[in-house]
Amino acid sequence: MTPPKAVLSWSSGKDCAFALIEARRLGLADVVAVLTTTNAAADRVAMHGTRNALLARQVAALGLPLIEVPLPWPCSNADYAARMTEAMARVRATGATDMVFGDLFLEDLRAWREAQLAPLGIGGIFPIWGRPTDALAREMIAAGIEARLVTVDPAQLDPAFCGRAFDTRLLADLPATVDPCGENGEFHTAVTAGPMFAAPIPVEVGETVTRDGFAYTDLVPL
Repeated sequence: MTPPKAVLSWSSGKDCAFALIEARRLGLADVVAVLTTTNAAADRVAMHGTRNALLARQVAALGLPLIEVPLPWPCSNADYAARMTEAMARVRATGATDMVFGDLFLEDLRAWREAQLAPLGIGGIFPIWGRPTDALAREMIAAGIEARLVTVDPAQLDPAFCGRAFDTRLLADLPATVDPCGENGEFHTAVTAGPMFAAPIPVEVGETVTRDGFAYTDLVPL
């Protein structure tokens, strides 16, 4: 069967990167574009805090068009709904019938995504859903994904982890209370290399700052 055309929800991190790899490997989707929500006030990817300049390098390395959804900050529910309605029209314009997500096990998040997409006639594809996250994290690393922790929730993980490479040493050092993939919001990553990219993206690790209750480490593309 020919896989459906789909747009990948791209957060700039490891989970969406591996979801792309697996969607292609398993023949689940023909990914024709990526969609990213950004913080228009900060010129960065929403939640992860990745610079838009690094996002642009990622998208170029993916070789896929970007559907950017700039959100105001602060962003009301009404603002978010309006921007996403516009974005979904752009998704449909690509010929895509589905969205691909890198979600792992948060049932309420998946249900919310599917409920938002259903009225639009867009399906959800979850290539790495339900996999044990300890094994999944090691699988990502073994596949060649290179990433760094760029956001840490200090309530769940020591901010000293911010900026570290997502590798087996990091996994060994994580407290037992922290999910190895950070699926509970303990940390977020930004990818700089992997089989989904045409070439690695060289970066410089910048300063770490605390903002809005989270620790952020800047990755500056070179």
